[in-house]
Amino acid sequence: MYWPLRGAQCGSNPQGPSANLMAVDGGSTSLHLPCVFSPKARQYLALCAQDGKLRVWNTDSKTLHQEYVPSAHLSATCMCIAWGPCRTVKEGPQRKKRKSETVGVEKKADLLAMGTAAGTVLIYSTVKGSLHCTLDEGHSGGVNCVQWHPLDSLLYSGSDDTNIVEWDLQTGKARSKWKADRAAVTSVCVSPDGKLLLSAGQIIKMWDLNTKEIYRKFTGHSTAVTTLCFATTRPPDSNSLYFLSGAAHDRLLSVWQVREDGKDKNSLVSFTLTDEPRHIDIITSNSKEEAVRLAVVCKDGQLHFFEHFLNGPCKKPLSPSCTVLMSDTKESPMPIPLLAAALTTDPRTVVLAYGNHLQPMMEKVEINTAERHVCLTRDVQTSLSLSMDTTVSKVKTPIVDTKCRVLVPGLPGHQAPVKGTSQGSEKRKKQTATKEMSIEERLCEINLSTASTAKGAPKGTASLQTDNFAVLLVQGLESNDANILNEVFQTRKEMVVRKTVARLPLSAVLPLVNELTNRLQGHPFTAVLMVRWLKAVLMHHTSYLVSLPDLVSQLGVLYHMIESRVRMFHKLTKLHGKLFSHTYCSFNISYYKINNYFI
Repeated sequence: MYWPLRGAQCGSNPQGPSANLMAVDGGSTSLHLPCVFSPKARQYLALCAQDGKLRVWNTDSKTLHQEYVPSAHLSATCMCIAWGPCRTVKEGPQRKKRKSETVGVEKKADLLAMGTAAGTVLIYSTVKGSLHCTLDEGHSGGVNCVQWHPLDSLLYSGSDDTNIVEWDLQTGKARSKWKADRAAVTSVCVSPDGKLLLSAGQIIKMWDLNTKEIYRKFTGHSTAVTTLCFATTRPPDSNSLYFLSGAAHDRLLSVWQVREDGKDKNSLVSFTLTDEPRHIDIITSNSKEEAVRLAVVCKDGQLHFFEHFLNGPCKKPLSPSCTVLMSDTKESPMPIPLLAAALTTDPRTVVLAYGNHLQPMMEKVEINTAERHVCLTRDVQTSLSLSMDTTVSKVKTPIVDTKCRVLVPGLPGHQAPVKGTSQGSEKRKKQTATKEMSIEERLCEINLSTASTAKGAPKGTASLQTDNFAVLLVQGLESNDANILNEVFQTRKEMVVRKTVARLPLSAVLPLVNELTNRLQGHPFTAVLMVRWLKAVLMHHTSYLVSLPDLVSQLGVLYHMIESRVRMFHKLTKLHGKLFSHTYCSFNISYYKINNYFI
């Protein structure tokens, strides 16, 4: 149950404090979705939800500030987000100023870097409300981490292709690229002076950014390192440069010291957590007399505060000075997962983001860190039921030109060129010329057995397109029409199957899995075709299926069917040997009889 508190409302919960917390909408927080506060004033919260859209929330007004939909937000999921350094923005009336007038200048958070699963890095401008530029042709695998240079217009990205790319944002080109590890690069971090770079897969490496050579190596994590951040701002020649590291499925945060003599193979201090770290905010130390302050949000939705003086090694792992949980106000309280936390100059004040990624709640609260355990209660259902009309009215939408590609409504993932606005006469001609085809006409036009899909087919004939398949599949699942589903499922081209599944909306994934489960129990030939579709679903939509709260009940039939067939496979292998030996003996007997007959 929740820990009892003094001076705070608290209820009981049958689950333990280290159990996986569930989101308000029933989804689990096990799915790692990027969520980052803007630097300095913490005015904005940027996050990507399950639908692949980037949303920027205003923490002061608690409203949706901007929303950006990448053209391939489902096929190229956003893996990581990083705010750039605050930039100088000129404000004031748009008129020519006198020399004696002072121009009002203010540094604001503007640029956001988003690493995608397709290997590209998108730079989004919150001031313009549009895509600033796209950094591509640098990675051949998904981008796992991005980090800005604190002084220069440079960006660093690590990828599954084991490489690190240094991007020049003034040219939009890759400035340098080098192999960082034998495994995927899962985390990068630049030192406060901009001279050193930390990178990690399972081994942490420190690079000299001038020469791109290894300065130090640190080993100690058994799994992929997902978190790296510097704890001090001093150069390494003074033996006072420290950094933190956290790994997947690891309940410890390790603190490392970069020594001048190179005797820094083991971590100095460890901080204990209830689950693996997901979001870390740190206030660095400038001297031995100044403590490092940490706010760590774990995978289970709990928040831990640490305060420690980095003045030497500590053999015993340190427990958090304060742990914060959040629950609702029902009679049987349910936990509310914390998504991110940001420290302020006031040690008692912290900015929290909690709830779900589609509509998070933001709040600046005062926490008595003298208490070891704090439970905050919030009426989340009332907060989430607020109208979104005033929020959506303030959302900026990017300006679309002829070079951009957008999504067709009802078919996420489909890319179609946007045609420029034409005159009224041309609009009338297009309206009279276009005609929506019915489902029967589409089925007649699409025939998998004809040669219309060949390269030499005339232009007038209908060609097999994955767009048509995706639309028809959704319509067939919604109407439960066997004719439509049979036409779609009988294709044998694996590429068509994969692209069709990738273009499906998330609402159609579970009905498709149920339909495939039913068909897998039918004719063996039909089951072979259904396996291809099931494989494509698991390749593209596993993250969505894992986020379902009732996954066991939804996929129970499919699991038991696969398990029974796996058990039967071992028996069939033995039967195969017996059949082979029986067939071989029968062949020898027949051959002997034939020879005797001719003799």
